Amino acid sequence: MNTKEIKEIVWIGSSCEDLKTFPEMVKDEIGYALYRAQEGKKHHKSKPLKGFNGIFEIVSSYQKDSYRAVYTVKLGNKIYVLHTFKKKSKKGIKTPKIDIEFVRKRLHKAQILAQEEKNEE
Repeated sequence: MNTKEIKEIVWIGSSCEDLKTFPEMVKDEIGYALYRAQEGKKHHKSKPLKGFNGIFEIVSSYQKDSYRAVYTVKLGNKIYVLHTFKKKSKKGIKTPKIDIEFVRKRLHKAQILAQEEKNEE
């Protein structure tokens, strides 16, 4: 029997609570994409977030709305979900600046948590 290592998910800030407010179909899609990341694989709706190394964005659409989940895979052996949000900007597909700032701040927090975990080992 081949057992795969499933990485633990760490939710940063309000990312988990925010995800819970999304429509069921979106929660299912993002949840499955995160599960694929836990397996060390990439879901077809995950793409690298521009301007960052090792950070991915899941994009899910529902009734003309766009929902996003941003996570990192390069901090230790865990998946850190940095931000989940409904994209409010109607202009283009670019991630809004305010959400990029959330990602930057929460990435810093995730880096501290990963370093603390590494120091405990």
